[in-house]
Amino acid sequence: MAERTLRGARLGGQSFEDERGIEFAARQQVGYRCKQGHDFEVTMSVEADIPAMWECPRCGAEALSTAGILPEEKVEKPARTHWDMLLERRSEKELEDILKERLELLRGGEIGPAHLHRANKKKRVS
Repeated sequence: MAERTLRGARLGGQSFEDERGIEFAARQQVGYRCKQGHDFEVTMSVEADIPAMWECPRCGAEALSTAGILPEEKVEKPARTHWDMLLERRSEKELEDILKERLELLRGGEIGPAHLHRANKKKRVS
């Protein structure tokens, strides 16, 4: 059995097919330059959308295309605060009314921490 095995072949390494009669896809060289001044080219298909940025193989920084392609500016939404989300559900007038109502209940001892209720009851008794 050992005599029938292929000698010298490694896993995932080589193809034993030759390249005769194969037509390769059309390619282009796209140039990039990083902030460190490293120039390099990347081979891409002619049909590919060329990215404006590519990672530099030397230093890992972002490199811009030398063809003048600019990166798209991302539109960022402003951060929504709790107040913004609250105003989506209620008007300021409604919030003022709710606040007044809750303050009256708190001052009357109907809601709130238990130690506040006990203190109010002692004051009322005396």
